[in-house]
Amino acid sequence: MKLTFLIPVLVLFLSCSGKKASTNEKIDVVNSLDTEISSFQSILDSINLEGVVLIYDLKEDHYYTNNFERARVGKLPASTFKIPNSVIALETGAVENDSTLFKWYGEARNMSIWEKDMTFRDAFHLSCVPCYQDVARSIGTDRMKEYIDKLDYGDIRFDSTTIDNFWLVGDSKISPWEQVNFLKRLYQSKLHISKRTEQIMKRMMVMEENEEYKLSGKTGWSIDNDLNNGWFVGFIETDEKIYFFATNVEPTDKFDMRHFSSLRKEVTYAALEQMGIIK
Repeated sequence: MKLTFLIPVLVLFLSCSGKKASTNEKIDVVNSLDTEISSFQSILDSINLEGVVLIYDLKEDHYYTNNFERARVGKLPASTFKIPNSVIALETGAVENDSTLFKWYGEARNMSIWEKDMTFRDAFHLSCVPCYQDVARSIGTDRMKEYIDKLDYGDIRFDSTTIDNFWLVGDSKISPWEQVNFLKRLYQSKLHISKRTEQIMKRMMVMEENEEYKLSGKTGWSIDNDLNNGWFVGFIETDEKIYFFATNVEPTDKFDMRHFSSLRKEVTYAALEQMGIIK
């Protein structure tokens, strides 16, 4: 994955440190389960972002991050909520499968890429807000609350008046730590959902697959009270290990917002490169 939009400071940082920084340069051991990696913070600082990158090694049961305190701070889930929303839609029958068609009837939408017919899988990958608002309304308030409790997904707050936007505005919160825990339970078949739903979700979530790894995940971006909140969450499967990740970022005053969408992902890829998980 080439870091297309990272500014020269970050490019210089990566080139000087190499693909994988030495242990003394990058790692400070906090305790047996927590490892603080200073280079994650350097990546964020160099491109004027505030936030946290959390990576979990399933085999070693080991967490890596630049800021363990911040990793436990909840933020609006934004479009990362499309993961549990999709699970609930499939479990309740609000959506039949990943090929279910969402028709577009010519109404104006905030993004031109949403102005077309698309499958459920397409709606997930294109992060079609109107599509998922329809899905949430079809699920309904009572069933949505029942399943969110069952899935143990964050601190989600809504009622019948906010059923179609609570993940974008309001008081709902989930932390990077909780995101990783949720994804880990999904991957390990511990969400108490049907095998069919689990298989559809794992198929829908794949973003990239090559000879080195398969990466599955979802981005998110909310703007509430003028606060930009960006996410990239998911898991990456290599030949030997499975890693789960959750990146949450906010722009500083010096940040160029034209790059916010792409940098949510590229920061994560840079951290994965620093750990030697990808090349």
